[in-house]
Amino acid sequence: MRAALLMMTLLLGCGAGPGSIDSAGKVKVVLVAGAPSHGPGEHEYTAGVLLLARMLEQRGDVAATVVRGGWPTNVATFDDARSIVYFSDGNLGHPLVQGDRLERMADILVRGAGFVCLHFAVHFPDATADRILPLLGGYYSDATSINPVWLADFADLPAHPANRGVAPFQLTDEWYFNIRFSPESARLATVLHAVPPDVARLTADAARYPGRSETVAWAFERAGGGRSFGFTGGHVHRNWGEAPFRRVVLDAILWTAGVEVPAGGADAAFDPAWLQENLDPK
Repeated sequence: MRAALLMMTLLLGCGAGPGSIDSAGKVKVVLVAGAPSHGPGEHEYTAGVLLLARMLEQRGDVAATVVRGGWPTNVATFDDARSIVYFSDGNLGHPLVQGDRLERMADILVRGAGFVCLHFAVHFPDATADRILPLLGGYYSDATSINPVWLADFADLPAHPANRGVAPFQLTDEWYFNIRFSPESARLATVLHAVPPDVARLTADAARYPGRSETVAWAFERAGGGRSFGFTGGHVHRNWGEAPFRRVVLDAILWTAGVEVPAGGADAAFDPAWLQENLDPK
């Protein structure tokens, strides 16, 4: 079990060489974990990305590189990545809004790499809207969005590669909604949606839409090429133990990396004991 983790490239804030396809013909995916945050069992960024990396590498055609701390010392770590995944704090604490990193990420993504933001990492300051909307297609806005904990019933799953092999499911998490989306809706696709309780509509804007089904995960095809995915769940670490939950994210990462998602979805062995490994000290 631990030996499997050693097979991944694990970067503690340092760089790795470029190569979207390595010598073994594998697709390079970079998964970035933010600094420790929240209480035990919540926002377990390091444990979460290591779980995803372990499952992706079971396919045999993905080389997963994990970066801790929100940004590599050597930005060449991102060179030729087919997809870059962020699981980190957001808003003013988002690693990508520090200094000129958002601009640098835009320069990296312009060549067509995928871009994935999970949970708090979809939360960007409203001042960055004109920069993040073209990259992610939507974001959690302090002006309109809300982040309650609620039981979402995903009874209707839209047809999309990120939903392949995913059966309808119900799950309690801190599902953000009333997301601010890009006006270029033709390139946006809902992946997960559900109707939250109206008592959870705690912003004035959210309260305008009682009973509306809300998008909590979306896919975006960027202008000029490149695919992005926003996923608002992930507050509760134990939810990675739910097969539909993790399959949506695995499918989406493959889709953003340009890898054909199998008809039955991304299948990976999972051991519940893994949920207790690599937890941040809190």
